[in-house]
Amino acid sequence: MSTATLTQQPTAETRGPRPAGSTPASGTSRAETPVVETMTMAAALNRALADALTEDERVLIFGEDVGALGGVFRITDGLTARFGEDRCFDTPLAESGIMGTAVGMAMNGLIPVVEMQFDAFALPAFEQVVSHVAKLGNRTRGASRMPIVIRIPFGGGIGGVEHHCDSSEAYYAHTPGLTVVSPSTPQEAYSLLRAAIASPDPVVFMEPKKLYWSKGPVDTSITAELRKARVVREGTDVTLISYGPSVQIALEAAEAAAADGRSVQVVDVRTLAPFDDETVMAAVRGTGRAVVIAEAPGFVSVASEIQARVFEQCFEFLEAPVRRVTGFDVPFPSPKFEHWNLPDAERVLDAIDSLHWEEDER
Repeated sequence: MSTATLTQQPTAETRGPRPAGSTPASGTSRAETPVVETMTMAAALNRALADALTEDERVLIFGEDVGALGGVFRITDGLTARFGEDRCFDTPLAESGIMGTAVGMAMNGLIPVVEMQFDAFALPAFEQVVSHVAKLGNRTRGASRMPIVIRIPFGGGIGGVEHHCDSSEAYYAHTPGLTVVSPSTPQEAYSLLRAAIASPDPVVFMEPKKLYWSKGPVDTSITAELRKARVVREGTDVTLISYGPSVQIALEAAEAAAADGRSVQVVDVRTLAPFDDETVMAAVRGTGRAVVIAEAPGFVSVASEIQARVFEQCFEFLEAPVRRVTGFDVPFPSPKFEHWNLPDAERVLDAIDSLHWEEDER
C-alpha cells in the first residue's frame, strides 16, 4: 500500500488568525486563502520551520549540521541561506551544550527549535531536558516558561543500526512538563510542528525517519491541536491505536482485515503526552476491541501505558483483552534483521484474530 493512505487531513478545522506566540486551538489557521500542495514529510517540516522563522523573529533553529548542510535528512535545507546564520546555525557536537543553550535562550525571550540528529544522540542532553526544560516552568511558578521545541528523528525503517534507529519516546512521555508529539503524515508534520513552535511550553517532536520521503497534500493554513488524537479510519469491530511511523501499519492492516469482512477503526494518537483519553476511549468503547501498535520495545512503553489506560477506563465495554504489537525487547538490530523487529500488518492481523470473535467458533 502506498504511503498516500496516510494523507487524511484533520477533520475539524476553522479558519482565522491567531495571536503570535499563542497556543493554537484545534483547526486554527493563518492563511485567508488555503493553498494545498503535495510534498514529502521532510519538505513539510522544512516549510513549517521557514514559516515560523518568517512570522516570528524570536524563533531560532540550531543543532549539528543544520546550517549549510541542511541537516542529515535535509530538513533545514536552505534555511541558513534564506534567513542568515543568526537564525539557523550549526553547533559543536555536544548535545548537552545544545540543550543548555536553548534553556538560556528561552529564559531570555527567544524560541529555540533544536535538532537532535538521531534519537539516541539526544541521550547526552537528557539530564538538561528532564531537570531543566521540563521543570523550570513549575519551579518558577510560571515566571520562566520554556518555549523550546526539541526535534528528534526516531524509529527504524531506514536500514540503520542502534543509536540511529532507536525509539526513546517513553523516556520523554514519562517526564511531567513535556509535551511529546509524533506526526504520521506530511499534513500532520506541518500542522503539529507549527503548533509546537507556537506553544509556550516545551515540546519533544518525534519525527518518524522512514516517513520523511512519504508524500501527501499539505494545507499550510491548518494548525493542528496539540494534545488531541484523531480518528483516521472509521470502523465498528476493532480499534487500532498507534502513532507516528506505525499508523501506516495500522491502516495497511485495516485494509487487509476489510477483505475478511471486519470493520477496523484506526486512531492516530498524535500527542503521546499529555494523552487524549477522551478520543481514544470513545473509539474503543464503540468497538469493544483494541490493539495498540508501536515500534518501540513493549516493556514499560507508551504502548503498555495506552493498554493500561484502555483496561482501566473501558473494561466493561471490552469483548476481549487489549493486545499490543510492538518491537521486541532487544537492542535495535542490524539492517539485515530490522524487518523482523518492526511491527507489520501480518502481526497486527494475528493480534486482531486473537480477539475472541464468535464467528471463529463456527
